[in-house]
Amino acid sequence: MIRFLPIGLRLVAFALLVAFVTNPDWFAPLFRPLTQNNAPAIYNQGSLLGLTLQHLRTVAIATVAATAVAVALAVLVTRPIGAEFLPLSRSLVNIGQTFPPVAVLALAVPAVGFGEKPTLIALFLYGLLPIFENALTGLTTLPPSVLEAARGVGMTGWQRLARVELPLAVPVILAGIRLSVVISLATATIGSTVAAKTLGEVIIAGLQSNNLAFVLQGGLIVAALAVLIYDALTALERIAARRTGRLSPAG
Repeated sequence: MIRFLPIGLRLVAFALLVAFVTNPDWFAPLFRPLTQNNAPAIYNQGSLLGLTLQHLRTVAIATVAATAVAVALAVLVTRPIGAEFLPLSRSLVNIGQTFPPVAVLALAVPAVGFGEKPTLIALFLYGLLPIFENALTGLTTLPPSVLEAARGVGMTGWQRLARVELPLAVPVILAGIRLSVVISLATATIGSTVAAKTLGEVIIAGLQSNNLAFVLQGGLIVAALAVLIYDALTALERIAARRTGRLSPAG
């Protein structure tokens, strides 16, 4: 399990990551022992910084889309008018977990072609479940006294949702987003098998050329991103939990 990093270690990890993706040649001596037959020690088939930013972009787009759909579904099934759709909603958000991402990519490529689009579809489907379940938990475990007070001051259903329910559920929803992002950061690497620009390019290039240095570089960047983003979202959860007086059960 990824642990919450002390602030000093956080800053060091972030500084090393930035230094590596912007000036990877500085680290060549560290990776040279992992190469064979005078192979390059640093990935030289593209920009590590460019691939890192594109990797983050793909994950961000998929996560925003998954968050919007998952939270909307959770809101729908927690209203009286949509309660009967809960089993169907659970079946829909479980699709991404039922089919492996590789299978989703294989099915998506004939429909949308190679590149980023099939990767976005796979990440979107894969990210729905944790966000939906956490949003559902957040909206269904609110203190009854708070909801009664909101009704007592004359708030409408939409006012209660916007001003009371969603703000109080934010820490729990953030926990679901955190899990979804970490899963997507790792899963996005397979997008390079269908020509998406991700850090998977570095890993695949290393596997094809039997260059362990490339494989390690791609893996380390993804791992560092996962730890730092997990850490940042955990901090946001704690801030939101303190402000609402509600601790996230998934945090």
